[in-house]
Amino acid sequence: MIYLRLIWSYLKIGFFGFGGGYAMLALIENEIVTPGWISEKTFTDIVAVSQMTPGPIGINSATYIGYVAPTTHGFPSPLWGLLGSILCTLVVILPSFLLVRYASHYIRRHRDSAFIAGMMAGLRPVVVGLIASAALLLMNGANFGTDSHDVAWSIGLAAAALAVNLFTRLHPILIIIAAGFLGWLIF
Repeated sequence: MIYLRLIWSYLKIGFFGFGGGYAMLALIENEIVTPGWISEKTFTDIVAVSQMTPGPIGINSATYIGYVAPTTHGFPSPLWGLLGSILCTLVVILPSFLLVRYASHYIRRHRDSAFIAGMMAGLRPVVVGLIASAALLLMNGANFGTDSHDVAWSIGLAAAALAVNLFTRLHPILIIIAAGFLGWLIF
């Protein structure tokens, strides 16, 4: 039963997750955290780890959730988790594979069509909105703390990282290393 629920959830994520991993975060959280397969804290940890590992967030989360959900819902053997990982990973990429495979031919043939141009113009701002939604989604107690001191420092670090990234040519890896060092000093 858990496998069917996972497959259904990741099919929805795969079919409706437009705009990449950040745009999919709200959908992934709704499908995975709401049923109680993982906690909100674990979800934010998955997002953080996904940024450090190769591969998109959707696939990384599918692999991890596919492993964790069966092992925490009555299937204690790691082999059941491995099966869940494989199933969820394949299921989340299947819709994209099919859409790209069949839609690219249609879009290429009709690229000058007013319908295609309008559709793409409508999708672009929605993707930006979904990415902004992902940023707001990650601004929670699990990431920013609940103590006012922690929240203030977290907001300051986030704002500083944003400013440094927008207004300097400092490499993002150096920003991450500096943030880790400052976090160690502050917290």
